[in-house]
Amino acid sequence: MIKYLKFMKNREIKFENSNHSYSIVIGNNLLGTLPSRIRLLCPKTKRVAIIFDRKIPKKFKRILKLKLKKYKPTFIPFNSNEKSKSFKTVEFYLNKLLKHNFNRSDLIISVGGGITGDTVGFIASIFKRGINFINVPTTLLAQVDSAIGGKTGVNSTYGKNLIGSFYQPKLVLSDTAFLKSLPKKEIICGYAEILKHAIIKDKNFFGWLKKNTKKILEKNIKELMYSIKKSCEIKIFFVNKDVHERNLRMILNFGHTFAHAIEAKNNFSKKISHGEAVLAGMILATKLSVIKKICNNNVLKELKTIYERNKLSYTYKDYSSRSKINSLIPFLKNDKKNNDDKINFILIKKIGKIDKPNKHKISIKSLKNVSKVIAQY
Repeated sequence: MIKYLKFMKNREIKFENSNHSYSIVIGNNLLGTLPSRIRLLCPKTKRVAIIFDRKIPKKFKRILKLKLKKYKPTFIPFNSNEKSKSFKTVEFYLNKLLKHNFNRSDLIISVGGGITGDTVGFIASIFKRGINFINVPTTLLAQVDSAIGGKTGVNSTYGKNLIGSFYQPKLVLSDTAFLKSLPKKEIICGYAEILKHAIIKDKNFFGWLKKNTKKILEKNIKELMYSIKKSCEIKIFFVNKDVHERNLRMILNFGHTFAHAIEAKNNFSKKISHGEAVLAGMILATKLSVIKKICNNNVLKELKTIYERNKLSYTYKDYSSRSKINSLIPFLKNDKKNNDDKINFILIKKIGKIDKPNKHKISIKSLKNVSKVIAQY
């Protein structure tokens, strides 16, 4: 076990395509390696701005301040919530960077979860048309999903992540030391994306999750490290196939059409996390897949079993009535995958196999008609 953890400590996965190349480093207590990595990746950098989530334990700020003292780091706190993902927030941080006279050869480091990374990545992408950017994801959700692939953005009153850009970081540093302080709700949030990755690409990984989900939710380091690595590899597979999310990469949105609608309907409240919405969304999307005869009902049963065994069924129980499902429709219309008046759903064929994107577009009228059947499953 000790040898395995030592190996995982230095685990490095390469993201490579024709335009970009960077490393995703997974390990424990990695912040001390930042100075040497910055020298290698950003040799012209003289100033570093660190935009960090206020909820991050203070000890990590002390470590960064000590390790990066050569760069006279500017620390700017960030309130991590969905309402902070806005143009108003972006303008505030752009003005801070301009005031401190940062230039394109300098560096912005995001230290926080997915909301922080998405917003700071977007800021980096438009500051003087692009400044060096390093992402240090501090939540399980960010480490397995949002920090990988270069999608950045902010929310609109019309929906989640509707304004953004594609901007790849110089490095993603996934330090598992941050996960130790996370509440279980945050671990569940990240687990949702881990489960999604298994569902869309890897039947064997899904089988492994059936046996090891409890250990992940209990923050067992060995199982966490393995699941982070597998999730990153699966996401990179899809991103490399379709960097700008025109086609195949949309598969990564399995469950998210419903999930984003659930979040928007709840005004991005803390009562339901992104991951909990995704867990609900995957069940609803699977029910729709069964109704459309894309997949067998056994797939739905298999998914429900893993939820029930790990006390996750509460995530979708609230959307088991026709009225609750219909209440999501106004928000479904604004999903960013839609390119006409119909709602573009990603549907499942079997565990490890998702049907092609843009194949299942459903009108509002048809969805209202079928919502009663969805509620009955």
